[in-house]
Amino acid sequence: MGAHRLRLILIIAAAALVLGVGTTAALAAFAGPVGSRRAAPPGTPSPWSCAAPELTGTVVDVTLADMGGMMMGPGMMGPGMMGPGMMGPGWNRQYAPGTPANTPWPGGFPWPGMGMMRVVLNPSTVPAGTVSFRVRNTGMMIHEMTVLALAAGFLPGQLAIDANGQVDESGALAHAERTCGEGEGDGILPGSISWTTVTLAPGRYEVLCNIAGHYGAGMYTQLDVVANR
Repeated sequence: MGAHRLRLILIIAAAALVLGVGTTAALAAFAGPVGSRRAAPPGTPSPWSCAAPELTGTVVDVTLADMGGMMMGPGMMGPGMMGPGMMGPGWNRQYAPGTPANTPWPGGFPWPGMGMMRVVLNPSTVPAGTVSFRVRNTGMMIHEMTVLALAAGFLPGQLAIDANGQVDESGALAHAERTCGEGEGDGILPGSISWTTVTLAPGRYEVLCNIAGHYGAGMYTQLDVVANR
């Protein structure tokens, strides 16, 4: 092998090494602001390490999914699983604070890797009265569930997102965000379950994850509550 060719190979190898290290560092730096609360800490429970107790009323199974884990769970294999809807409304988008999640975001900053997130309900229509939510986190990130009433003329995904990447949940009717427990907490760890029970009147409700950045990444859906016949 000639000296010139050997030098060329060494230069290419060195450049590849520098590029790899730089890319890794850049990704780590970019993920910093959002990764601390989303990554599962050491000792994360193994999948389905806990179960909800017997719940009252109509039970809704809620699947919180991200592409870090398996997009599996009750209702996850329905129509559109392999189509554009699989990506979630926030796929490959950016958000600017104060903009609804389902409108084009002209600026702001991206949330890489968070586009393929879903909230799936089974069933998505229930009778009015006592409703229990059994919430399963099938992803690799920490998630939570919040239920808000949908205002007339609004659709899921149209709430304004603030500078922290969250929506105003001051009027929330229900929370399930405690790992292996009921109600409010610090988030549902991957592979774990939370639950809550609430009384709902007929109407439209938005079920969402309000961890920073997750609503903008597509973690919202609609629950319809109908009058008893």
